[in-house]
Amino acid sequence: MKLSPVVPFEPVPAAKIPSGDNWVGQIKWDGVRMLVYFDGENVRLVNRRLNDRTMQYPELTEIGEYCSAKSVILDGEVVAFENGKPSFHQVMKRDGARKQTSIHAVKKQVQITFMIFDVLYVDGEWVTDNPLRERQQLLEKIITQTGNIQLVKSYPDASALYTAVVEHELEGIVVKDINSKYSLNGKDKRWQKKKVIKDLVAVVGGVTYRAGQVNALLLGLYDDNGRFWYIGHAGTGKFTQNDWRGVTQAVQKLTIAERPFVNTPERHQGAVWLHPALTVKINFLEWTRSKTLRQPSIQAFVDVDASECVIGKN
Repeated sequence: MKLSPVVPFEPVPAAKIPSGDNWVGQIKWDGVRMLVYFDGENVRLVNRRLNDRTMQYPELTEIGEYCSAKSVILDGEVVAFENGKPSFHQVMKRDGARKQTSIHAVKKQVQITFMIFDVLYVDGEWVTDNPLRERQQLLEKIITQTGNIQLVKSYPDASALYTAVVEHELEGIVVKDINSKYSLNGKDKRWQKKKVIKDLVAVVGGVTYRAGQVNALLLGLYDDNGRFWYIGHAGTGKFTQNDWRGVTQAVQKLTIAERPFVNTPERHQGAVWLHPALTVKINFLEWTRSKTLRQPSIQAFVDVDASECVIGKN
């Protein structure tokens, strides 16, 4: 049976960490959401936006080395570690590679781990209506953990887990109802996320230059009426000099004459305006009263449509 890609179940933000016997906490890894599809013959990797990433992670296609099921759909997070912590910047080096030669080269440079936290389909049967506790038991039966294949642990005390995550400066936690079914293309309070590090995906609407090279990005988000609002500029973060050279080259084709933002950026002198197409993951401290980002930090460019970067929905 050919397995068609599905939109995975998503957590919603938690105002307060749920507690009780039916809730478990899991570490929220700062990686790329990925589903592995095995129909008995072929293996495909597809991200939550339904983009194929099989070529980017060849080590995960050898499914017989870590899964005993005759057919399966696994849900998890592809993570790359740097200095003992998950690094979104590093994993995007793998995820962003498009040519076979570059994939081969970056595979040697960046090792990944697949953190598996759910299973949707096993041996020809959908198990999405089974409670989460049963799906986790299934995972323990069919998955052999290796160096780059790990099962995500569940902790009964989500608040204590969150405290530990804060201490170790990790991204956050996901709290799940242990009795919950898995809703395809679903998003509700049975799964809730509590972040330590605030982040969002923004659209680049302009750049500034220094000595002929881009040195900062002017960022924006759309409102519900399709208007594009400036939310801050970022010139620090994970980008290397080589990354900035790549940005400088990439923006040449996007230059426009008119400012794309509804409002005027605080640093618009000398700015070069761009057609809003490039999207980038940004970490930040908080929103200011003027509705801009405080201390935004660039993590990586991402494969997200600019129209999806909406205020309050990011």
